[in-house]
Amino acid sequence: MNLYQKNKKIISSLTLCLFVCASSVFLSSCSSDIKDNSDKFKLGVFEIPAGKGFVKETIIRKDSIQISKHGNQIDTLSIKWKNNFFYTLKYINPKNELQKDAMYIQINKIEEDSYDFTVKIGFSKFSKKATIYKVE
Repeated sequence: MNLYQKNKKIISSLTLCLFVCASSVFLSSCSSDIKDNSDKFKLGVFEIPAGKGFVKETIIRKDSIQISKHGNQIDTLSIKWKNNFFYTLKYINPKNELQKDAMYIQINKIEEDSYDFTVKIGFSKFSKKATIYKVE
């Protein structure tokens, strides 16, 4: 191996080392400004205001149960959280065929005391978006 080949190998090694070091510094300096406060939406009292295809609904969440009151109707649903941004609701005592399907809720955007979500029923193409507010 001549001197030119040795220097080329050293320069390649130094370049690779410098790239790895610079990448490490860059990645470690990146920090997320997103505050994940979605865990606070798992328990408490919530409200979905009327509008956008929804009637006003008051919701109470405790453990794995969600009690929903809309109009004069009260329903009890089981709630299973997959993570802080996705959960499933299922009526405990379904009153019709539609209520037998699970509802899949994806949290899209989190604010201080509310979140925007998309709900899908079963494996249908039905999809609706709304905002839920924590009141207690």
